[in-house]
Amino acid sequence: SRPRPSPPAAVVGAGLGGSAVAYFLQQHFGPQVQLDVYEAVGVGGRLATLTVNKQQYESRGASIHALSLHMQDFVKILGLKHRREVAGKSAIFNGEHFILEETDWYLLNLFRLWWHYGISFLRLQMWVEEVMEKFMRIYKYQAHGYAFSSLEELLRSLGGDAFVNMTQRSVAESLLEVGITQRFVDDVIAAVLRSSYGQSVLVPAFAGAMSLAGAQGSTWAVEGGNKLMCSGLLKLTKANVIPARVTGVSLHSSEGRPLYQVHYESSEGQGSAFYDMVVVTTPLHPSRSNFTFKNFEPPITDFPGAFQPSVTSVVHGYLNSSYFGFPDPKLFPFASILTTDTPDLFFNAMDNICPVNISVAFRRKQPQEAAVWRVLSQQPLDKQQLKTLFRSYYSVQVTEWQAYPRYDAAKSLPPIVLHENLFYLSGVEWVASSMEMIAVAAKNVALLAYNRWHQDLEKIDQKDLMHKVKTEL
Repeated sequence: SRPRPSPPAAVVGAGLGGSAVAYFLQQHFGPQVQLDVYEAVGVGGRLATLTVNKQQYESRGASIHALSLHMQDFVKILGLKHRREVAGKSAIFNGEHFILEETDWYLLNLFRLWWHYGISFLRLQMWVEEVMEKFMRIYKYQAHGYAFSSLEELLRSLGGDAFVNMTQRSVAESLLEVGITQRFVDDVIAAVLRSSYGQSVLVPAFAGAMSLAGAQGSTWAVEGGNKLMCSGLLKLTKANVIPARVTGVSLHSSEGRPLYQVHYESSEGQGSAFYDMVVVTTPLHPSRSNFTFKNFEPPITDFPGAFQPSVTSVVHGYLNSSYFGFPDPKLFPFASILTTDTPDLFFNAMDNICPVNISVAFRRKQPQEAAVWRVLSQQPLDKQQLKTLFRSYYSVQVTEWQAYPRYDAAKSLPPIVLHENLFYLSGVEWVASSMEMIAVAAKNVALLAYNRWHQDLEKIDQKDLMHKVKTEL
């Protein structure tokens, strides 16, 4: 039988997920696929920048792990560059003093970790490496065209039931089980998770492992801003970007096949269009959207779970180093401050950030100079709190956003397939939230859509994939 012609497809959202899925859909269906991408706010989604003193800074989504292979590919394909790294040391603050300080000497850092925590840090490294080694199998599977119809199936193919269980039990529990001390969990693991997810060591083990991998390995960012990947991918696919907010999807049928009507609101009023395939990349939780699905049987219901509110304050000012125990600001050595889970601490982390364009001559500001700091907190900082952290400041720009799933609220993982050719991408954030996880999910959805469209069921939810892939090679 002749292959079915490529479907007209709609992608809801033009953040990283929407841009990546548009690119992967075109990669698999071919250049003739018709792609409409709906975006209400602006291309890039959470990968946003803001301006301080005529310079652009990442407001969030700031760093990418070295093992993020899809992100590395995007940079290569689009001819983008890695931003030049500017070294800076970190420390962990408990509200009264620094409990762990990084130095310029690698061996001294190792000695300090061993002195404070015994071999906990080595056990952590082994645990994270084991998880990452299994996770990296996904690239092989995807290169061979295999896809998964649920997040559980995807996880099971990588690490068996153990990976699925890691979404249901806390990272603290998993780490204590492998012999990591409670003190290391309270001091170091808590600080990393507060800075990445704004949450405690009760986040599920899988999300925790991904966050800890990012904290351990080397990271990079895109010269000019990470959001350039989104605009670049959409340009490359020549997708038709429609500035409108999608309000819902209703189901119709045409010649016995499902046809989806996408309803939207734009500056010109309400409208709708019909598609054979739809991928939703914006969160479908009541707190994040008022999306409606009509004529579906069984009905597509609300998605359980809540989102964690997060506040990013970008402050241009003079750090109050004496709050951190350094009366002379010239002697303050840290560019990044993580914090422990202490009731009185009103911020999760803060770092002295560099602009998205870094010239060869660029140097990090001296601690006594006015610098641009990004402060992460759960609530907006009041004047007194700003005064605690800064001697004085020129400007404060505040972004409040529903950043990540509230992981302790997750009982089950959201579906990927909502209907025959209607897919949901953002559910992957309930497994772990990072740019690469979203790119992996985008590739999976594109492969799943392609395999289902062409009825290639041999490529969906296959068991014993490691063996299959080896024999295919």
